[in-house]
Parts: sequence; structure tokens; C-alpha cells
Amino acid sequence: MATAAASRHVVAVPFPGRGHINPMLVVCRQLAAADTALAVTVVVTEEWHALLAAAGVPATLPERVRLATIPNVIPSERGRGADHVGFIEAVHAKMGEPVERLLDRLALERRPDAVVVDTYLTWGVAAGAARGIPVCSLWTMPATFFLALYHMDQWPPVDGPEGEEGQSCKSLDQYLPFPTLSSVKCSDIKVFRSWELPMKRAAQVFSNVRKAQCVLFTSFYELEAGSIDGISQVLPCPIYALGPSIPHMPPEGDSEKIQREKYSDWLDAQPKNSVLYVSFGSYVSMPSSQFEEVAMGLHDSAVRFFWVARDKATTTTLQQISGDKGLVVPWCDQLKVLSHPSVGGFLSHSGWNSTLEALFAGVPVLAFPVAWDQLVNARLLADEWKVGINLKEQRREDGIVSRATVSSAVTKLMDFGDDSRQETRRRAAELRDASQRAIQEGGSSSRSSNSLVRDLIEGRLNVAETSHSQ
Repeated sequence: MATAAASRHVVAVPFPGRGHINPMLVVCRQLAAADTALAVTVVVTEEWHALLAAAGVPATLPERVRLATIPNVIPSERGRGADHVGFIEAVHAKMGEPVERLLDRLALERRPDAVVVDTYLTWGVAAGAARGIPVCSLWTMPATFFLALYHMDQWPPVDGPEGEEGQSCKSLDQYLPFPTLSSVKCSDIKVFRSWELPMKRAAQVFSNVRKAQCVLFTSFYELEAGSIDGISQVLPCPIYALGPSIPHMPPEGDSEKIQREKYSDWLDAQPKNSVLYVSFGSYVSMPSSQFEEVAMGLHDSAVRFFWVARDKATTTTLQQISGDKGLVVPWCDQLKVLSHPSVGGFLSHSGWNSTLEALFAGVPVLAFPVAWDQLVNARLLADEWKVGINLKEQRREDGIVSRATVSSAVTKLMDFGDDSRQETRRRAAELRDASQRAIQEGGSSSRSSNSLVRDLIEGRLNVAETSHSQ
């Protein structure tokens, strides 16, 4: 499947979820741009190939970046929210074998020079090692979260003497070999301990990642310098920070174009920095009662808002609750909306891709984390980078953030007369400039991408070379 003009070939295998596939495609574009003799084959399930095709993604990929498929051996993307742990287990148990068969077929044409595998694919490193193919492990979350999980064996016990209140104040730094995670609290990771199977898989992932030939990050050095430096000290292989991994948006289909024209006209009619953009990502588990509290809180705040709810039935309900101050739609081009002059804030679940896009657009964030790395991302946004407000600790005993809390936080984030909010916006502008410089020619991520390609070409990532040092 490598093109005739390409003398090098890399196979990329993302974890089968939008939050992993999108950044993997960005990295593949970067590699192809950095090496004009490199072809990339991206492996997805048949279902994901159809979803990407429907969105027009294949047509936007460079000629030397192609998609290849394996059968639908895992549960459908449309229903994985009903049993997320079961989905993770299916990926662990069923996806590796067909990927390995595809690798073997590709090797008949030409042995891949490397395979880029999502870190969460527990079988990925072994699949490459068994074939003598260098493995680049791609981490699609913050480097800070990687470092925290890497040292999970040193975390404090769940039922430690400090209690809940004490853990909420304690920095995770106190339990790590060197200080880099001062803003991350023990309470941010405590909830993970109750997720027995996901944590078991995470432990397996971080055992495997030590055997990879290199690790790639979708973050950028200026954003997480301390964590990236810390990782380089503990990993036995090279690391490359390539971010921010901002997706290239596909051409619009007819229905999306109609929707875009509707919301673009609405955004164009709003005053500068007056609109709060609201989105909880492509996959997030949140009860309907919480959605209603958020909608009522937005209504009470009297702040203009633009909400992407994805589900059409939910969209109608939320529009009715929200009234005439907001617009609720099922789809949008998120980065374009965040970059629109009328948008002055982002109410987000704090997924890593959304976080990077907010930073890239220079928009302050009202963080509403739900699970996993989102809890750490929210802490970084509010306490480390100081570009937002974290709602994590504003939940009631039933786990719900009330409409009054939402209304108050929204009003605070969007108050341009407040000195602290002015500082927040100044910091957001600084990180916007830093993130955009990182991927420009000569920027830290551009240099890192070129270094990765050079190391690949010169054989410094070969299995024999790196395994010798490990």
C-alpha cells in the first residue's frame, strides 16, 4: 500500500475512538510533510473507515497517507458508551490479531520502517517487536498525565490518613521522584483507584511503553516543559513532542454546509467575545439531569452561548430550556467556532483535543471534567496555566453541578471588567502564540518532527539499537 514514489513506509494504528484517531491523523500528516519519501498506512476498523469517509476525511489526506481496514471485531462506536469497560476489553482481546495479520500482508510488499501505535493499545509494542519493526508509541493526552500514570505504583493509598480533604490539598509531587506535577492534586487521581479493570490495563500499557523505540506526544514543549523533561529522565527511549495536534477539518457535506451557514450567521451577529462556546466532546457520559442543570444555568447567566449537543433530540430539548440567548446545534467545526471573534469562552469537558484547540485559539476555559485525564486537564487549565476555572470541586454530594453554580461560573468567566479575568485572557493569548509558534517552521514541535524523521531514516530507532540501551 506504499506509493511507488515512497522509499519509506510507516504503519499507524490509532485506538478506535475519535479522540485518538484525529490526533493520529495529524501526526501522520506531520510525518509525511517532514519526509517527502515517506508513505503512511493508517489502520482503522471498517466501521471507522465508513465514518471517516462520510465526513470526507480520506479526500483531505495527503496522497502518501492512506487508510487500510481490519474487520469490525470490536463493539460499534455508536454503542460503546453503554459499556465503556467492555469496549476497552474488546480492543485489548480482539483487535490485535487482525492488525498483526495486516502488518504481515503489508510486509510482503515492503517491511514497514516503523509502526506508530497508540499507547493504549496493549498489544501494540509486542506486535512490532515480534516482527523486528521499530515501535513509536503515540500518547494522545497531556504529558503530565503520562508522567502521573507512569508512577502509579507510587501514588498514596486510597484510604490514607489524610482523608478526602487532605488529599484535595496535597500535590502529587510529594509521591514522585522529582517535582513536576505541583498543580495536580492527589484527589485528581484518587477516583481512578476504583476503576479496577481500566487501571489494570493502564498498568500493562505503562509496562509495555518502556519497551517502545520512542514515545510521541501531542503536546508541545513550551506548554509542559517540566513534565516532558521529567519523562525524558525516566524513559529508556527518545521522546518527541509534536503538538499541538490540531486536526485538519474535512470539506463540508451538504447538511453540514447548511448548518454552518446557520450558525455562522448567528455568530457573526454577536458582539466580540460575548459568546460562550459549549461542548462536552464526541464521547462523554453525563446524565440528562446534569445537561438540564447546565442549560438552566446558562439561561440564568444571561450570557450568549453556542452549544454543540450532537444528539438531535437533546438539541431540541436544550434549545427549549435555553431560550433565545443561545443557539444549540448538533454539529460544528469546533476550531473555527473557537477562533470566531464573537467567542470569548469555552465550557468544556476538558478532553485533551478540546483543550489543545482552546489553547490554540486563545480562548479561556470553564472546565467541567467528567473522567480520566479530563480531571488532570482541568487542574492544569485552572491552576497551572491559569487560563480558566475548574468546576470539579463544585459538585454536590449527588455528583451534580447545580444551575446556580454553573450560572455563577459562566458569569465570572465572561466578565471582562474583572481584573482576574483580564489576566486569564492575557495568559490565554500568550499560550495561543506559543502553541502556534511551536508548529511553525523552526518551532519546537517542527524541530522535534524533523528529528524523529531523521532518527528513523538513520536507523537510530531500530529495534536492535534501542533494545541494546534498554
